[in-house]
Order: sequence, then C-alpha cells, then structure tokens
Amino acid sequence: MSDNANLLDISTFGKAGRFECYFLDKSAAMVQALRMTFAPPNHTRTLDPQPGIPPWIRGARSESPEDAAFSSGAVLSHLHLVLGREAVPQALLRDRLALRAAEACVAFSGRPERAAELRDAIHLLRPGDLPGPAGEICLEWRRAVDRPVSVKALARALPHVEASLISSWLDAGRGTPVTRAAMVLEAVCTQAPRVDVPALVLADTALAQALGWTHVVPLLAAGLKRADLRKRGEDLRLACHRALLASGVEVVRQAADLTRRAAHLKAITPKLRAKGAGAAVEIFLTRDAVAPSAMPLPDRAARRLCDRLVALGAVRELTGRDTFRLYGV
Repeated sequence: MSDNANLLDISTFGKAGRFECYFLDKSAAMVQALRMTFAPPNHTRTLDPQPGIPPWIRGARSESPEDAAFSSGAVLSHLHLVLGREAVPQALLRDRLALRAAEACVAFSGRPERAAELRDAIHLLRPGDLPGPAGEICLEWRRAVDRPVSVKALARALPHVEASLISSWLDAGRGTPVTRAAMVLEAVCTQAPRVDVPALVLADTALAQALGWTHVVPLLAAGLKRADLRKRGEDLRLACHRALLASGVEVVRQAADLTRRAAHLKAITPKLRAKGAGAAVEIFLTRDAVAPSAMPLPDRAARRLCDRLVALGAVRELTGRDTFRLYGV
C-alpha cells in the first residue's frame, strides 16, 4: 500500500484519525520548540569583542610561589593580547592607569589625596602654580607613560633622578619579565629606600621592556602594598606576582570599559557641529580628565560642547561641582 493511501486512511478514521492529527500537531510544536531551545549560537552576535579574564584565573588563590607565577603569567599573556587590539584607546588607558598608580604612591607616603584631588592638582593648575607633592607624583607617572620607553624619556619623567642612575637600575634586571621587574624594584629600594615613585616606575618599565611593550603600563604600584617594598629576594618576587594578578584583572576590565566608551564617542563625533569639536574629541581619547579650558575652543563653546557630550552619554562630568568642572570618557 502506498504512503498516500495510508495518509488517506488515517484522515478518514473518525476519532482515531482526529486523535492522530492532534498528536502530530502537538509533536510538530514540540519539535519547533526544541529547535528554538537548542539552536546553534550565533557567534557573530554573542562573541564579546573584548573578552575578560577567564574565571579560573580570577579565582586563583596563588598561595605558593609556583601558583602565583603561573597565575600572573596567564594574566600578563591575556593582557598582552588585549593591549594589542587596535580598538583599545591605549593613551587614554595608560593615563587612567597612571592616575591609579599615583593614587597608590600618594597613599604610600601617608598623604590623604585621592583620585579626585589629584585630578584637581594637575588639571586646574594656573601658569606659575606648583602642583604640590601629591600633584608632582601624579605628573611623574603621567610623563612616564606618555612617551615610548627610553632612558631619555624616563629622565624627563623623573627629573630628580639622573639618567645614568636610571640606566644602571634598569640593567639590574635579569630573567623572566616578573623576575626582572622585581630585581629592578629591589635595586632601587635598596640604594634609595625613600624614592617609591622612581622604584615603581622603573619596575614597570623593566616589565614593559621584557614583554616588548613600547610604553610603560602601570601595573605594580596599584597591586603592591607599602610593606611589600621592604621585601627582598623570593618574598619580593612573590609579592610582585600577586600584585600583577590583582592589578592585571582590573586593567583588562578598564580596557574593555574604555574601549566601549571610546567607540561610542567616536560614533557620535559626526553629530557635533562645533568648530574644533574633532580636535576636542581627540583630547578626550588620550586623557583621563579634561578641563574645558584645555580644549581648542573658546571657553563658552568648550563648556557647551562638554554639556552636549554629557547629554549624549559620550563623556562624564567627574567632579560633581557646578564650577571648575572636569570631564572624561
């Protein structure tokens, strides 16, 4: 008997036929639901363009030196890939990390200034004003990350340290990247116990050189504790591994956040009609904070542009004040 004849018999079988049709309809609906539930993922839609640190790295306890070295190496490897992405606003990220490192160094010195006060100290300076001790620390970090790594650039960033001394300290590092950074940190802290900022800047410089990075990326200062700077040998290396694990996770998160924000700022730039708006946007893409007076626009036009960018969700007002405001991505 043909298939068509079988179907005809089923359709004319009274109650049994009606039950069969009902069953087939329900089965078809179930199949469709299963297809929707187990449909293959659309990777072009769900793939995160800036993946974060894998959970198995974030949850690492790093109690032994071997575990700490493995975890910090995994973080640095992931961070190396992240920093190689063209979409990441490299200068902006480094400037924000410089502020973070300066905040840690200011805390090491026992001073009360934090990020908000440090921003005011350097971005609201008038010609002839001095930034103060905390502001000077922030300026040293910002200068250190601004130019490609070289002894000459570091001598500009650290004006109180001779270039020959910078070169000799950097030469003290040997071995793997973290070991090299720890050796430089130990050399500086041993010969000049009270110069925390140059010690940490040069340690991050040694790390960048070992990893083949063109610029200093502040990592160690925000992850180390004040007591860690008095450690030596294996204890200091272990502290550096742990610091890089903690700091690297946060840097990857910030890189992802700034990449999204920078992309949004670039997307709305064509909507800005103010003359000089493009140049102002470029400043936002390289600096942690911007005062309207630093823009290539008349003061009133600069304030209007900042208000417009805030309304578009492209930048944020960072101070919460009605006057002397600062803005950043």
